[in-house]
Amino acid sequence: MKKTILIIAVCAIAAFGYIQMQPKQAQVQRAKPITNVVFANTKLMSIRDEVEAIGTGKAYESITVTSKITEVITKVNFKDGDLVNKDDLLIQLQDAEQQAKVKVAKVKLTEHLREYDRISSLVTSKTVAELERDRLQSLIDLARAEIEQATSALTDRRITAPFSGRLGLRQVSLGSLVSTGEKITTLDDVSKIKLDFSIPERFIQELQEGKQVEAHAVAFPERVFIGTVTSIDSRVNPATRAVVVRAVLPNEDLALLPGMLMKVKLIKQSRQGLLLPESAIIPIQDKHYVYSTNADDEIIQIPVKLGVRTRGWVEIIEGLDVNQQVIIRGILKVRPGDKVKLQEAENFHFAQTGQAENAA
Repeated sequence: MKKTILIIAVCAIAAFGYIQMQPKQAQVQRAKPITNVVFANTKLMSIRDEVEAIGTGKAYESITVTSKITEVITKVNFKDGDLVNKDDLLIQLQDAEQQAKVKVAKVKLTEHLREYDRISSLVTSKTVAELERDRLQSLIDLARAEIEQATSALTDRRITAPFSGRLGLRQVSLGSLVSTGEKITTLDDVSKIKLDFSIPERFIQELQEGKQVEAHAVAFPERVFIGTVTSIDSRVNPATRAVVVRAVLPNEDLALLPGMLMKVKLIKQSRQGLLLPESAIIPIQDKHYVYSTNADDEIIQIPVKLGVRTRGWVEIIEGLDVNQQVIIRGILKVRPGDKVKLQEAENFHFAQTGQAENAA
């Protein structure tokens, strides 16, 4: 009997101790550590509606330098890849005969003019018939025509640059006989580059001259070449259902070369909007939310309506205001009502991201 009473007393004491410990354990469980979260302030930035395409660069002006006549080369005045100015001499062909013909024609003209002046006074005094003066005038006109003809033949033996640009590889040598139409070299004006690319016909209504384009070349992965649309083809390709658009890119440092493959972004329009990283969005069924904080640094859940999405960014068209704090990292660690410690995102600047892009 005593043993039974003792056992009951021990159990009662143990139960009482357990009950006394429960509030303390519950208090320990309720004392959650404050979670660190990263926030950013919403800001307005430019949202671009754009189309991506692949284009090929072309020289702004491009020719194959050839000869109009068949003649021997007496002077080569350029090297491979030279930069030349308009009217610079490239090739001199043999022209001794043409120079002589020009001199003969000039001597004839001088003689006829002198004779014309001599008899003009005689014609006035009726000493010489007017027919003689008319004959001399015809000879003067003929001599001038001979000078023009000889000068033209002389000019054909001077092959010059029709515009400023960069020469290609030389295909002829000093002393060789160049034939009519034979390729001597190439000349490209690469101070500007024409970039042709195809755009699907559904965008034709939005295409206009003056639209901005951004181009990237494999050879220069860190550079962005800015240009403008200068013309749009008048026909749609029936096979591809696309229209060719031409843009011109400045190329003052001559970095771009004709024939380069380039990735093009045609910017159809640009507008201002609130953008957030997609990591800030909390999807729940068919709705979307973001986490922000109240004055006591407690998490609050805000429903938002989304606009366009592009490459890690999402537009907020309803639910947030400019310069409002939004949690962008640490979302999975917290719930509405939790108290948090706020830390502003480092290097999170909208300006550094450039303009948001909406690839069509």
